[in-house]
Parts: sequence; C-alpha cells; structure tokens
Amino acid sequence: MAYHSFLLEPISCHAWNKDRTQIALCPNNHEVHIYRKDGTKWSKVHELKEHNGQVTGIDWAPESNRLVTCGTDRNAYVWTLKGNVWKPTLVILRINRAARCVKWSPKENKFAVGSGSRLISICYFEQENDWWVCKHIKKPIRSTVLSLDWHPNNVLLAAGSCDFKCRIFSAYIKEVEERPSPTPWGSKMPFGELMFESSSSCGWVHSICFSASGTRVAWVSHDSTLCLADASKRMAVTSLCTETLPLLAVTFITENSLVAAGHDCYPMLFTYEESQGVLTFGGKLDVPKQSSQRGLTARERFQNLDKKASSDTANATLDTLHKNSISQISVLAGGKANCSQFCTTGMDGGMSIWDVKSLESALKDLKIK
Repeated sequence: MAYHSFLLEPISCHAWNKDRTQIALCPNNHEVHIYRKDGTKWSKVHELKEHNGQVTGIDWAPESNRLVTCGTDRNAYVWTLKGNVWKPTLVILRINRAARCVKWSPKENKFAVGSGSRLISICYFEQENDWWVCKHIKKPIRSTVLSLDWHPNNVLLAAGSCDFKCRIFSAYIKEVEERPSPTPWGSKMPFGELMFESSSSCGWVHSICFSASGTRVAWVSHDSTLCLADASKRMAVTSLCTETLPLLAVTFITENSLVAAGHDCYPMLFTYEESQGVLTFGGKLDVPKQSSQRGLTARERFQNLDKKASSDTANATLDTLHKNSISQISVLAGGKANCSQFCTTGMDGGMSIWDVKSLESALKDLKIK
C-alpha cells in the first residue's frame, strides 16, 4: 500500500495514462493538474485551464493518448498533446445542465457524457467537418446521470442515475463502427435501445461497472447497497445491503470479485458466488493499526460519545490510509479480469495504490487469528 497526498483540497476525479507514469486529477475546481512520477515523488507537469466550472469527469484514452474532460460549465473538451502543450477541442454536448461523468469507449472512437439534463451524450468525431458531434440517449432516464461504464464490445453502455436505476443502452453509431454481434444482453441494438433496466433500489446509483467479460454489471447506491446483474442467468439481479456508510465507487478485480469504497474511507472486498447467485462481504482491505484496539474504560466511552458522537476511538481517530471519503477507484494493473493493483482517490486530497496479493494475504491472516 502506497499513499501520496497531492493536495489539501478534495480530488474530484482522476485518470491514469497508459503506462501509469502520469495521473490527471481535478483539485475540486475548474482546473486539471497532471502529475508525473519521478522515482518515489510526484511532480506537476501540466495545468489544463479551459473549463469555467468545476471539472466533474476525466478519462485518458490509453492508445490515442487523448484526454477528455467534462464539467459543471456544461462543456466537454478533448485534449491532444502537441509538443509539450495540451490543446483543447470543444465538444458540443447540447445540454442545459452540468455534465457529471465521461468515459472513452474501449476502441476510443467515441465517448459518453452523463449530465443533469437527464440524458447521455454519445460523442464521435465527424471527419468531414473536423469536429466532435453527439447523439442523445434520453428515454427513459428521469434524473441526473452520475456514472457510466462501457461494455467490452464498444457498443453497450451502462448508466447509473439519480432516479434509483441502473440501465444498459445500445450506443451503436453506424457512422463510425460496424454492426455489433449479439450479446447475452440482447441481439437487436439500434442506437438508444434499452437492453436492461433494474427495478428501483433505494438510492442514487453512484458508480457502475461491467465485468471483464461484459456478462455482468455491478453498481452501488446511496442506501449502502451493492447490486449485480448477471446476463448469463437471464439478467438475474442479486443485491447485498451492507452495514457501511454509502458506497461511492465500485470495480471488478476478477470475474467474481469486486472492490467498493465510499464514506467509510477504506476499500472493501466483495465476492460473487456464481453457483448460488449471491454476493458476500469479503472483508475490509485497509487493516487498522493494532495499537488502537485497546480496551476502553466506561469514562472514556462516555467522553467519546460526548465529543465525537462515537464510543469507538478507533473509528473516531481514523486509522485508515484515507482520512476522508473515497470517491473513485481505478484498476492500475492486470485489468478487470485479473487485477493486481488498484488506485483510490478521495476527499482528503490523497491517492492510494493497493496491491491485491498483499491485501489477500493480510485478510487470510486476520481470519486465521
């Protein structure tokens, strides 16, 4: 586990370049800062200043090395590195509310932007006019789109929104790609086709993620629930109501394992039992220091209740690496099929890199004890 504190301000969003030597992040304002790793230190090498409102989403295309950003100014920009300068190109999103999230498709020939306008803009490059244009997916979205993730086939797009729903749409753009092959989610995929819709959960869907194979999709909502839909089981949905504070981010690390995190300031492991079709809690991945697990006198318990609204000093003093909510998780090495490292950023202005094997061995040790 490696922790680096970039800022005093919260990190709104982040994205890594292909070889993981640079990270782009937003320090909770209208700028994007790019840091490069020099040995064990990180040095700021670029500042991107084009947005007039807070940057809410960043994604870095690994092959084309292009950045895409979106923000509360209702704009998106595609950034291209020319020489040593990042040049922005404005994307006409045609929205009247803040853009909330953005994701490149796997083939990097289009990207999706979710917004408060209750729609998703699917953006692609029009060669004839030399600009980025978009098509809208509107129905049946009824509130702000908070999270997006692409299926490996470059066509299906999962979206989570404030209307308590997870949906999968077809984002097939005939101008830039061939007709898609059938998938377990369905075979007819005209643009905007609704392939899957969850029943109402009890909270905003903060984060959504396809598995590496694309046959499963998982999402976390504001009622501290983790849900998973399996297309190979006739789109059966299983859910697990956790005893944690709301979860804000989730990602697959294997086909049957997920990592989620949120307001509890530490990542958690969850496993999907395919044979039984159930989700189980695997454990906390940030093991607190043993020194804080001492016994409390009755006097100390009441003092903590009075000062911190908690009788648990371990939680009140936060022995976790992150000292505030974790808002984003990204896979660093191994991909979603066999992740060996993942990264978390949070509202404490810090970034942590977690090694999966060492975390798994630490969890086994704890269970043995």
